[in-house]
Amino acid sequence: MTILWVLISVAMIGFVLLPVIRRRRGVIEQVPPGHPDAADPANYGFAPQEELDVRMPGPDQDLLDVLDVVQHTQDYRAAAQLLAGTAAAGELRWQRVQAFAGAASLELAQRPGGVDQTPGGQWLRVWRAENPKDAGGAAVHAEFLVQQAWRTSTPGTDDFRIIMEEALSACEDAALLAPGDPIPYLVELSVARGLAYPQAEFEQLWLKILDRAPAHMGAHLAALHYWCEKWHGSRELANSFAEAAAARAPQGSLLAAMPLFAVFEHLPEVNLVRGFYQSEVVTKAMHGALFAVHAARSDDPMLAHVRHLLVFFLVRGERWAEAMSQLVHIDGHVGALPWTLSPDPAAEFAVYRALAVAGYEANGGSPASLPH
Repeated sequence: MTILWVLISVAMIGFVLLPVIRRRRGVIEQVPPGHPDAADPANYGFAPQEELDVRMPGPDQDLLDVLDVVQHTQDYRAAAQLLAGTAAAGELRWQRVQAFAGAASLELAQRPGGVDQTPGGQWLRVWRAENPKDAGGAAVHAEFLVQQAWRTSTPGTDDFRIIMEEALSACEDAALLAPGDPIPYLVELSVARGLAYPQAEFEQLWLKILDRAPAHMGAHLAALHYWCEKWHGSRELANSFAEAAAARAPQGSLLAAMPLFAVFEHLPEVNLVRGFYQSEVVTKAMHGALFAVHAARSDDPMLAHVRHLLVFFLVRGERWAEAMSQLVHIDGHVGALPWTLSPDPAAEFAVYRALAVAGYEANGGSPASLPH
């Protein structure tokens, strides 16, 4: 994937510097800024690159408000209250647990502490100390440890294993506090990948999740990583897992988009096949994801995740109008695959957005013709 992103960056650098084009004899040509044929994302009401929010895939104002309070006051109680009021088996709770854990982990990285400095994320330690029976705090603590392992150490090292084993213990504690809650087991999916659970043991863990939240999209995405070729499975196992999830997806579920995520996880390092993104395999996966998006509830917390990945594939497949129809729903937030794999998610997203606008206008599109 590293080589692929380098090639993308080199190939598209012109669109970062001059994200304007026009149609001429059926080809896309760069034109100078200010030209009457120039394509400008701002004309569509899209946010400037510097204003793109890299923290989450879509809006969650309640979460942002609480994060602001917690980080400014270092008082965990607003976070505890928000999680207590969020449905245990829902996608939103999982996203909020990840967000709180990520905020504490990032604070600690920025302020590791010292003689005259309190370490960052102190509010999470106080939360666990003052309210050890709070299931929300226990889940956030377990996810915090997982994120710390991936952020601060290398898989396979003693340091990594020590932190992951501590995270596993924290998962077990969280599960005891809320027996019906799938979140502790979702956190353990990452532990299972890091500690290389045998497949039989991983499947036992997966059954615990299916018993509690059989259609949980976030859980399926986390489990998909384990089955990927780069971890403990193969392309065939990952595709089989994704296709089985799509086949049993209930009406309105985004699980129908799982094959597209499996395709993304196994993209070739260097694609030498012309039209790869118009191939039957990719096209079928895209259509499944488009169907899922169309059928899903507009307030599904995982909807933005699917839309972001669709933008990547639709732009690569030169399906400009469809890419634009996804962008109008997600613009402003870039905290999702594939952008989060880049050192600068906002810049990566902006490149694809500029390409979508350029291709759309090169084929006769305009702000007036784009449905919202």
